[in-house]
Amino acid sequence: MISVNERIRNILKKNIMELILVGMVVILGFTAPNFFTVTNLLNILRNSSIQGVIAFGMTMVIISGEIDLSVSSTVALAGVLTAFFTGFLAEAGIMPMETAVIVGMLIAFIASAAAGVFNGLMRVSFGIPTFIVTLAMMKALYGIAGLITKSFPITTLPLWFNKLGAGYVWGVVPIPALILIAIFLVVLVIMNTTSFGRSIYAVGGNEESARLCGINVKKVKIVVMMVVQVTAALGGILVSSQVMSGSHTFGKGYELNVIAAVIIGGASLSGGRGKAWGTLVGLVFMGIILNAMTLLNMNEYMKNLVTGALILLAVLLNSIKYSRD
Repeated sequence: MISVNERIRNILKKNIMELILVGMVVILGFTAPNFFTVTNLLNILRNSSIQGVIAFGMTMVIISGEIDLSVSSTVALAGVLTAFFTGFLAEAGIMPMETAVIVGMLIAFIASAAAGVFNGLMRVSFGIPTFIVTLAMMKALYGIAGLITKSFPITTLPLWFNKLGAGYVWGVVPIPALILIAIFLVVLVIMNTTSFGRSIYAVGGNEESARLCGINVKKVKIVVMMVVQVTAALGGILVSSQVMSGSHTFGKGYELNVIAAVIIGGASLSGGRGKAWGTLVGLVFMGIILNAMTLLNMNEYMKNLVTGALILLAVLLNSIKYSRD
């Protein structure tokens, strides 16, 4: 029979990141001015939303045992394609700008999904590690975005488009935050209740065993690589909406922040382990760190130092947690 102390230790061990997060919130509530205001808390959620939607797609990829470094360039390309086709269709008189932007977004999603399928095919057909494939794809997509823009932002977008990335519901809740929550719920349901979600865990845990159990390993890998690209396209559209332009410079460094959030949330780069809830905790963890350092007027150098140290500490705690399972 398990003792009370052992039960408490198990609870603490399984929820270590959540407990650290709660502790941070309590401490910051007393030390950081205006931290506990509704406006500030919603700002944290809004600022985490764009990289957050990508992180939930990345969660599926990392659990499957793969990785995608090209999501940052997909953010740039999706914004550029949306703005480019909006301007092209409107200026050619094919359709009004208000309608053309919807077509532009659809093209961005299709192009991003195609890039994801290509990444997956290169992995399963030729055995090239996704680290290499997606690194090459990142360079290629940034190059395509730069060729389309000719190094100048494209700003032909309708006014209503700005509400998607910068608007509010009821004048209080940021629309990107609602999109983030919706993506989180979708991924949570997929990973916890569907056979496809179980297949992702099986493939990441032991690819050969998954194959022997009748799971189409190649299909799983291709689909998750496609999904993360679609979420990256959504992130790119939201960025484009916020600044009302498409630029080849969007998304720089997103891939590292996204992967960090997933790993902080308990996922393993070797695959087979991770969860949507953990990624949400990782996102909030990073969002609160950045927000608190801004409220405390820390300079950029100190922000980088503190962020790096806390990320390393979080990953170390997760490593100790799982090494004792």
